[in-house]
Amino acid sequence: MALTGALLASAGSVSSHAHKQAPEPRQSSYMRVYGPTLPPFGFVSFCERHPAECRQGSFEEARFELTDERRAELDHVNRAVNRLIEPATDQEIYGIAEYWTIPMSRGDCEDYALLKRQVLMQRGWPASALLMTVVRDEKGEGHAILTARTAKGDFIMDNKFDEVKLWHTVDYTYIMRQSYINPKVWVSLDSRDSRTPDLLAGVRSDRARR
Repeated sequence: MALTGALLASAGSVSSHAHKQAPEPRQSSYMRVYGPTLPPFGFVSFCERHPAECRQGSFEEARFELTDERRAELDHVNRAVNRLIEPATDQEIYGIAEYWTIPMSRGDCEDYALLKRQVLMQRGWPASALLMTVVRDEKGEGHAILTARTAKGDFIMDNKFDEVKLWHTVDYTYIMRQSYINPKVWVSLDSRDSRTPDLLAGVRSDRARR
């Protein structure tokens, strides 16, 4: 989905030195952040329409404790939403390039992630543990997922696969995500390039279901 000119213009703020840095090894179970960046336009619009979904809760520095029950809950919600929502692009549904929303029956990648976030928060997960995240996928295309920030690592929930996985085990280029301090603030995940993908992400209609 096409992003606004203002968001694309933010790419110019990346220094030439940063582009020359070698990628850092991703062996840690925890993502490393590199400072604030502009949020996706679709997210900003979503917050304007649904302020309650973007409200800052009480600040929680400690990572969310991941019990066996909570781990199973992540798995259940990921699988359930992946099966509930039919994949479709914003252009197909709304006739526009980018529209973030909580889906009822059809949606694309960020819609899956927003619904998973809402369901988990209704089950007691704090906003600080559920972070919208933008990546480039295995094809180099923009893609949105949900990151569960826990004491046992950062796990990603993805509409492309049902298994909940530690972030560094998935061959994505991680671009940006929400700050756990304030859901309206976004931070860069790539020391070499903090740009947002030009296309944020359609879920293709031929996505294999499991």
